[in-house]
Amino acid sequence: MRFENELAVAFNSCGSFHTFEKYAELLSPQLIQQGFEQAGVATIRKRRLPLETVLWSIIGMSLYRQKSVWDIATQMDIMLPDKKPLVAPSALVQARQRLGEDAVREVFRVMAKHSYESNQFETWAGLNLLAVDGVVWRTADTQENHEVFETQSNQHRENTYPQIRMVCHMEITSHQLINSAFSGYRTNEMKLAEELVSTTPNHSLTLFDKGYYSLGLLNRWHQAGEQRHWMIPAKKDLQYEVLRSFSKQDQHIRLTSTPQARKKFTDLPEYVEARLVTKTIKGKTYRMLSSMVDPMRFPGDEMVELYRYRWEIELGYREMKQSLLNSEYTLRSKRPDMIRQELWGVLLCYNLIRQGMTAAAGKLGGVLPNQLSFTSCSMAITHFFVTVSLSSPGNIPKAYNALLTKMSFFLLPERREDRSYPRWVKPKPKKYPTKKKNASQLN
Repeated sequence: MRFENELAVAFNSCGSFHTFEKYAELLSPQLIQQGFEQAGVATIRKRRLPLETVLWSIIGMSLYRQKSVWDIATQMDIMLPDKKPLVAPSALVQARQRLGEDAVREVFRVMAKHSYESNQFETWAGLNLLAVDGVVWRTADTQENHEVFETQSNQHRENTYPQIRMVCHMEITSHQLINSAFSGYRTNEMKLAEELVSTTPNHSLTLFDKGYYSLGLLNRWHQAGEQRHWMIPAKKDLQYEVLRSFSKQDQHIRLTSTPQARKKFTDLPEYVEARLVTKTIKGKTYRMLSSMVDPMRFPGDEMVELYRYRWEIELGYREMKQSLLNSEYTLRSKRPDMIRQELWGVLLCYNLIRQGMTAAAGKLGGVLPNQLSFTSCSMAITHFFVTVSLSSPGNIPKAYNALLTKMSFFLLPERREDRSYPRWVKPKPKKYPTKKKNASQLN
């Protein structure tokens, strides 16, 4: 019995086998159903290709990046029990269109919220550590994609492939995604970041790149909930008024918003209070701007050191593109709606793997999920999905615990803190070759 049939048997047996719940937490049928309901997708009618099965095929498009849609359908047995072993590729395409992009998006968000709330992560001063940053995805070179997503262009040429600009919100100790927003290439990242405000968890600290500096965005981020703090590198030309000095390197300041910003963000006051911390590390001075104004609870020296963990979200993007998608940076779907559906499937698949890694790290004790090898863990989970026998649901917990134990062995070596890779700006090649001087001109 193949993957989908086995999965269906196991899911249907959840009520009879209490110990199976642990395995179902990877992506339980209840979470799938909840996401479908929020998207307004009907699942009552039994079809040759149930929508739950189609969802797993979309996840399979990321798990088996090197395989075609037909091979995925063959390997995962996309069918109902007692039917023919295969479906036509056109049927799978039609089923994906019937499911739509909203259903996959809602399943991702439901699963991400459930995973974040059901796990305990490493904290700093009582705050969960999060990060926001952007990434670009490449799509198929079609006229419709050019019109919807647009391309990168300059004065010399235009990029061949249309691109999607995405902004993600990530828990940095586990690399689990909290939410994501994406649109066309020319969409401003701060505009996309505004869509993440409502889903930001309470009692958290979000690290921003300096390109996200906007008093309207940062103030809304802080005021949207309880203890939703932010931290961002300060600009060199930052204008401010000192309200109180805790030390020469630690100040409570007041920032003045512009009329244009208050017009765009109606909830933005004229003045915003913040904290400016300065620290010199290896001869280089760093200035951090933050909403954490309490010096007793939030030590200034630790705040500057804490910002280096923002790089974890960059590593997460590398895991998605290079490890999960096998460095095939162009999404395989052709239509804009199917591209968006596929992209939500990529994020869902990534979170499923990361959730398993979080559970594996919990078995070790004192080890963070981001200290495990994503490549090795993803291969182990993929192998588990295909090979585990679900015909006997009573054996599932044992197999799943064996998987977690196996993943706990993929511990990465400790990172070298002294390693540095400064950016090297190379000169642009000249349009015309340089004329060589002859011997008489050298004197």
